[in-house]
Amino acid sequence: MIAGLGNPGREYSRHRHNVGFMVLDLLGSRHGIEAKRRSFGAHVGSGSLCGEAVVLAKPMTFMNCSGDAIAPLIGYYKLSAEDLIVVHDDLDLELGRLKLASGSGHGGHNGIRSLIDSLGTNGFLRVRAGIGRPPEGVDPASYVLHGFDKAEEDAASGLIESAADAVELLLKDGLAAAQRRYH
Repeated sequence: MIAGLGNPGREYSRHRHNVGFMVLDLLGSRHGIEAKRRSFGAHVGSGSLCGEAVVLAKPMTFMNCSGDAIAPLIGYYKLSAEDLIVVHDDLDLELGRLKLASGSGHGGHNGIRSLIDSLGTNGFLRVRAGIGRPPEGVDPASYVLHGFDKAEEDAASGLIESAADAVELLLKDGLAAAQRRYH
């Protein structure tokens, strides 16, 4: 299962916090999988990605409750946490930078915190997509709920492309190969 984290609704669609949704949409477009079927509080779609049977999932529970949708889906599809790749935004990485990990903590990200709490483990793969820190004096919660500035649009587009490429490489060649490529 590949889960892209974000917030539902048009008003959030191009916000920094929705990078996970954007990456999932790109993967779906590349591989002919639409995550539109409603199931367990998520939009899901299934198909083949890089020769692997996958389920794409976009929790519609809002970011801070992502685990409420993903955990039941994991159970329904009889998967384990190790079968899960989560794509999400990360304030602690500069815009455009990726970091891939397995078994790491939530790092203050409430969507990841929700997943860890709901799954009872942090043993899933993560594609952390850097959105950069907010400017001095700007509240991080407000920062993630706004779109990219004009000057950041090229870097943001590149980030989404690279994150989708990283997910494909994870599926084809595993974590170590993807980390070598993207770190």
